Amino acid sequence: MREDGKITVFLLDDHEVVRRGVHELLSVEADIEVVGEAGTAADALARIPATRPDVAVLDVRLPDGSGVEVCREVRSQDENIKCLMLTSYADDEALFDAIMAGASGYVLKAIRGNELLNAVREVAAGKSLLDPVATARVLERLRDGGKSDDKLAGLTEQERRILDLIGEGLTNRVIGERLHLAEKTIKNYVSSLLSKLGMERRSQAAAYVARLQAERR
Repeated sequence: MREDGKITVFLLDDHEVVRRGVHELLSVEADIEVVGEAGTAADALARIPATRPDVAVLDVRLPDGSGVEVCREVRSQDENIKCLMLTSYADDEALFDAIMAGASGYVLKAIRGNELLNAVREVAAGKSLLDPVATARVLERLRDGGKSDDKLAGLTEQERRILDLIGEGLTNRVIGERLHLAEKTIKNYVSSLLSKLGMERRSQAAAYVARLQAERR
């Protein structure tokens, strides 16, 4: 938040009409200022670090990627930037991806204007808008049916260590720093362990770790 108390916001949405509407909604508020906009993930990744907003409002589905990927990358560079995901679809898997990427909130585009304003203010204040019930439902849905021990037996010690760190929601870059390895090396390890576990997405691996931890409690 700036010295004048204003919450700075960056908008990412590939639909110009939606972006303009949200911009106008936010701009009339005395305590909020829109400091930048983008219509693509690439554009957002170039502009967000330069504007350093308090809150980045990110469309989940983009022509060149995902707002979730933008959230993960932005927060790996600057954890002070809070991300509020905005989407047309109530998609459990996207919700889980958003949680793992470090998003503070996830709201549907059908949200009322005053509710979006409240969401921006809550996220800027450091609060989470993620419903724990929805989060639990997502974990349940992404659970894998195979036996835990059988799958883990095929992993090397280093792969198990990296799997645990994925479960903490860490990016490849942060995992690399933690283990003193290059980001590219971590990426190779992640590809290998996902293949061994019969999974395609790291969100599935993260859900798998959460289930293992729950079973051990």
